[in-house]
Amino acid sequence: MNYHNLGNTGLKVSPICLGMMSFGTSKWRDYTLDEEESRPIIQRAIELGINFFDTADMYSLGVSEEVTGRALRDFARRDEVVVATKVYFPMSSHPNGGGLSRKHIMDAIDASLRRLGMDYVDLYQIHRFDYHTPMAETLEALNDIVRAGKARYIGASSMYAWQFSQYLHLAEKHGWSRFVSMQNHYNLIYREEEREMNPLCLAEGVGLIPWSPLARGFLAGNRIREGWGETVRAKTDSMAQDYYYREADFVIVDRLQEVAANYGVKPAQVALAWLLHKPGVVAPIVGMSKMSQLEDAVAALTLSLSPDDIRYLEEPYHPRTILGHS
Repeated sequence: MNYHNLGNTGLKVSPICLGMMSFGTSKWRDYTLDEEESRPIIQRAIELGINFFDTADMYSLGVSEEVTGRALRDFARRDEVVVATKVYFPMSSHPNGGGLSRKHIMDAIDASLRRLGMDYVDLYQIHRFDYHTPMAETLEALNDIVRAGKARYIGASSMYAWQFSQYLHLAEKHGWSRFVSMQNHYNLIYREEEREMNPLCLAEGVGLIPWSPLARGFLAGNRIREGWGETVRAKTDSMAQDYYYREADFVIVDRLQEVAANYGVKPAQVALAWLLHKPGVVAPIVGMSKMSQLEDAVAALTLSLSPDDIRYLEEPYHPRTILGHS
């Protein structure tokens, strides 16, 4: 396993980040694994050299953080893993139960640390942009969290490039902790980030850790044009059904399957390998519910695609509306 620096920091992370949204409680989502089913996958990920784990307070309404914390305590030393979590989405119905106000951020980090059973997280991320809170208020609160030792670094997730640029400018202006990573929506059938966000991050030394690198399973090649697919997730994942399933998406998947057959690998491996070839990408955040999916993700690290294959995969892409900012 070759480890990469996260952006311009000295923090070393595995080139695959284990997405913990899949682990928590099936009461939250039908496709989410309960703790007993989750633990073998987490343990195997550590054995394979993965040291980067990404969760969020809202995943399984906190249960994902609890499962993550218990598993990492049992299977790894705290100083050997990089733990990331996120804040923004409502965790309660009261007026200050979500967003990026100073009050909610300060409450949320303490609640996340309690659930994780940890003194600090390595990467604390804002899960979305908050249109109702001044940027300076959010940044100052995050800076105070870093200064208090509750987070080592801070990161951000999906927003417009102009918004992220303003955050970076404000942090520099005030001498506050700067975002070191961008967790954005980026995969073979959603490439709008290549227009502005990715070049901005490259110029600013911000590491890309894309979410949904397999398009919520769509790029595994098991979705169908009518009826969604046979898996539980394909049938119940309304977000995927809204985001993908265009005819142009299926054309790309057809080519993906063709390229995968030529290499003797699975479509998901080619999709991950394509992403890992892109400038600035440090560690795609890969969710999984089966041990085989973990093994496939790690195998993708050694797959080198030819320039011709990359062009062939990218050629059918058509621009689309922005997805994933809310």
